[in-house]
Amino acid sequence: MTEPLPLLHHVVFAIARERLDRAAAYLTDLGFHFQAFDHDELGLAIRLDWDRGFEIISPLPGAPTEAGTAADFLARHGDGLFSVVVRTADCQAGEHIAMRHGVESDFRQHVEGDGFQVTEVKLEPLYGIPLTLLETNLP
Repeated sequence: MTEPLPLLHHVVFAIARERLDRAAAYLTDLGFHFQAFDHDELGLAIRLDWDRGFEIISPLPGAPTEAGTAADFLARHGDGLFSVVVRTADCQAGEHIAMRHGVESDFRQHVEGDGFQVTEVKLEPLYGIPLTLLETNLP
């Protein structure tokens, strides 16, 4: 059986905390349906419309500021497209391909529990393309 091709999963926008709720209200008026929650471990306020592939993130007070974080992105670029998340069959293989093109990863996380697992590898942008590789056993 052949592995599936990479698929666009969702897009992630970083928005300054003081504009997060207004941005979510704007998009809600356009028809998006966001779940709102904080991801304390990553230091992010998140508004996520999983079904429509749209995520807005904003650093919480005291959030990490190193390279690859939303806080660093906002400090350098202001509000904008943070990453395009691409579902792949194998994050490690995708990361090796990126490395052959001179791209390093600047964030990685792996989460498991209750029969699910999710791995994400955020790559430094190349040619202005900010990609995050997503590998999961979830549908």
